[in-house]
Amino acid sequence: MLPNFKRHLIEKGGLSETQFQQVEPFLKTRMVAKGDFLLQQGDICNHSFFVEQGVLRFYALNKEGKENILQFATENWIVSDRGSVFFQEPSTYYIDAVEDTLTVMLDDDFMSEVAKVNPNFRAQNERLLQNHIRHLYKRISQLLGATAKERYLDFVNMYPDIMLRVPQWMIASYLGITPESLSRVRKALAKENFNSDLF
Repeated sequence: MLPNFKRHLIEKGGLSETQFQQVEPFLKTRMVAKGDFLLQQGDICNHSFFVEQGVLRFYALNKEGKENILQFATENWIVSDRGSVFFQEPSTYYIDAVEDTLTVMLDDDFMSEVAKVNPNFRAQNERLLQNHIRHLYKRISQLLGATAKERYLDFVNMYPDIMLRVPQWMIASYLGITPESLSRVRKALAKENFNSDLF
């Protein structure tokens, strides 16, 4: 059973219960152990990955080998190298598991099957994609102009359930700051009596 993915297709994709049952036989899943890769630099990415249970991260390595985390994906999130999928070019990114993670592997064949049973699905999926692009623009803007505190507060809002699931250095990498700077931000917010559950 994939309760999260089923709910996603019904609530976000517009499928009915009966339509989900029609596409269920075409579902492909993959269990990824903590530390294992779904995508490595040089691979061609042929899937998007829906997280049914667990945590994935999407990142690149700079010339010094430092990780720059672009995205985390927890339950109900989708992660992929869209450029590699669309253009069939080798990826410059990595996707690996921060926790043991169950994923649903989405490809063009599955999307076509869903569209057959629900012609409105492609429009719904396009809306989700455009919303993802909107979030990416906001993230770029923040990295260029927001303070470390502003970035951190936005991170807490976007990933409210992840604080105890990933190491602090990964959060710092996502924010584009050092672990020391992250520690200072957290201490400053604690002094302001910010929600102590986040620290």
